[in-house]
Amino acid sequence: MKIRILLIISLFSISLSAVANGNRCTPVKNIPDHLRAYDHGENLVYIINYRWGLVNTDVGEAVVNLYKKRHSTGEEYFHSIINGYTYKFYDVFFKVRDLFESKFSISNGRPFYFHRDIHEGKYRMKNFFHFQPDYSIKARVERKTDPIIDTLLPGRECTFDLVSLFYFSRNIDFTNIPAGVEQPISFAIDNEIFELYYRLIGPEIKRIPGMGQFRTLKFAARVVAGEVFSGKEELTIWVTDDRNRVPLMFETPIKVGSVVGRLSTFKNLKHPLTSKIR
Repeated sequence: MKIRILLIISLFSISLSAVANGNRCTPVKNIPDHLRAYDHGENLVYIINYRWGLVNTDVGEAVVNLYKKRHSTGEEYFHSIINGYTYKFYDVFFKVRDLFESKFSISNGRPFYFHRDIHEGKYRMKNFFHFQPDYSIKARVERKTDPIIDTLLPGRECTFDLVSLFYFSRNIDFTNIPAGVEQPISFAIDNEIFELYYRLIGPEIKRIPGMGQFRTLKFAARVVAGEVFSGKEELTIWVTDDRNRVPLMFETPIKVGSVVGRLSTFKNLKHPLTSKIR
């Protein structure tokens, strides 16, 4: 039942997988306020479901909050805080209490600060990232049993943290992106940078349990091998086909069983939820 909330959040960031060519970069552009997919006060709650044989159960939640704040200079920025946790019943098997937060530009979504504090069973991990004007990243990585790592990561203009990537991806204009073509993006985590891509499949009518039926955009990618994924699985994710671009649902096989995440509640969306059919 080791379902890492970190991986769940990264899946919501958009359909991602390793790409060999790291020279390409998704353009980072200023987004006018009226076109931005989100705003202050947005609240999204996702339920994480685990399936294996006859087992089909909700094991935890991820709560995503967005706030607009102001620097001492008067300039505004976004601050997102994500809390992931297992329900109390499953704490006995594998307790998860994860915190992710990112501070990023209102105009183009570029992050300037990222922090994560991971408590998953006996596993502990902390990241403190400071994104520099030259796109490098001053990173501090703290593991429970290892020496602290202070390093400078060679980021690029399109290098994000997991949380800011979640929001940046929602502002991408998919109308000019052909289905099936890999589109590059990258993110930093721990003391590494991963070059990734997302791939659009196309529009689909999708029923989300407890939420209703929606017009969606469907994405898919092969996930990166690790503790949970073998590297052979195909991730599928659906987002609202409207101006909010809210991730509604994802599903993917893992080494033992499969994981399904679904939106359960939302508050303060920036635009009308025109993608909902019924």
